[in-house]
Amino acid sequence: MNMKSPGRIVVLWISLALLLAACDRAPKFAPLPAGTAVLAFGDSVTFGTGAASGDDYPSQLASISGWTVHNRGIPGDTAAAAKERIDAALEETRPALVIVEIGGNDFLRRRPEAEIKENVRRILKRAKQAGIPVVLVATPRFSLVGAAIGALPDAALYAELANEEDVPLVPEVFGAVLADPQLKSDPVHPNAAGYRTLAEAIAGRLTKLGLLEKR
Repeated sequence: MNMKSPGRIVVLWISLALLLAACDRAPKFAPLPAGTAVLAFGDSVTFGTGAASGDDYPSQLASISGWTVHNRGIPGDTAAAAKERIDAALEETRPALVIVEIGGNDFLRRRPEAEIKENVRRILKRAKQAGIPVVLVATPRFSLVGAAIGALPDAALYAELANEEDVPLVPEVFGAVLADPQLKSDPVHPNAAGYRTLAEAIAGRLTKLGLLEKR
């Protein structure tokens, strides 16, 4: 019998989540042409910790989309620190789209969720104030125990922020990836296949929003 691989099952599961998310009130955008500058802003998951250079999700998203995706992920970064560097990142890259993935280290350091939420909000607002569309990638409420047993649902603050700030959300990707041992390099980081899954999920969401043309 032809059994689907665990990675394929994860992709299908994420695709269903993104299909449901596409039914929300997120605005539609014009497609961005090949070569467009895009800013991937975040922590070690954006940086690509756990995989070789070029296997990080921004590089794989660039391969899928044809965009120039600038990787501004810093391992160990928190939302509190990231909000202080978002302006410089926007100035340096001049992007037409910003993808924000941040917060996992804040959870691991047991920062208050209200504080995390407001720091992420500051990042979103800075992009919006610059007139740049921004997409938020939901992060699980990381814990070492949850990571070990593969139970990492999205933290509620991401859906709340997406609604309150009227920005599109990429939901339920990390939890699905980190629940599959074949898609992660350690309890809190994907491997190359996991980053590919993340890139495909983000590309799928951007396609539904109209930012990325179907290929």
